[in-house]
Amino acid sequence: MSVFQRLSMIFKSKANRALDSVEDPRETLDYSYQRQLELLQKVRRGVADVATSRKRVELQVQQLEQQSGKLETQSRAALQQGREDLAREALTRRSGLQSQIDSLKQQHEQLQGEEQKLTLAAQRLQAKVDAFRTRKETIKATYTAAQAQTQISEAFSGISEEMGDVGMAVQRAEDKTAEMQARAGAVDELLASGALDDVTGTAKDDIQAELDRMASTSGVELELERMKREIGAGGGGSATPQIEGGGAQAGGAGNQVQPHRQGEGS
Repeated sequence: MSVFQRLSMIFKSKANRALDSVEDPRETLDYSYQRQLELLQKVRRGVADVATSRKRVELQVQQLEQQSGKLETQSRAALQQGREDLAREALTRRSGLQSQIDSLKQQHEQLQGEEQKLTLAAQRLQAKVDAFRTRKETIKATYTAAQAQTQISEAFSGISEEMGDVGMAVQRAEDKTAEMQARAGAVDELLASGALDDVTGTAKDDIQAELDRMASTSGVELELERMKREIGAGGGGSATPQIEGGGAQAGGAGNQVQPHRQGEGS
């Protein structure tokens, strides 16, 4: 296959695909129906033209027959008056008219036959056009219903172009919302840890911050000391303190620890 043949095939395939994408079967059916109506109209005009010609020939034949009858009357009158020459002339003219009448009658028969053929063809074409119109409307209705069903199915499944755009918009909105929520949470954590200063709240000075830190450290040390003493009083070297049970012993230990903690505080 040559390069030009391949290019021609590619061009035709792409052109055919482009036509398929823009072609509406309903419009194609309507156009075909319109063309058939135009053809039927031409056939009907042809029937009318042939019928007109036939009628014209009939009128000519009638006129010539009237002239032929008049010449026959004149020839009889001439014979009655002894004018054989006039009678011969009238009969000669009548003979010429008769040949014209015979020729016109042949034409009339031909036109009549053509008229009958065209009339029959017009009737058959009319029947086909009527049948095509019924089929066309049925196909159009079926296509419209199938198109609507396809659009509904695509909308439900989310694969249609419109619903796809909507789905993408919803997804982008959800992503942005999640991003903003994550950012807000991160800022809150940074503010809580002190990594960021809250410009909208009351700013703490260095002395207050140090006092807060010392208070927190002191609380931790006191809690740690209390837990050590509870462990030492509870088991005589046991690694696991008895939190529940042994209420009297725990209570006694608690009574002994409490004055000592007060002494330390003073």
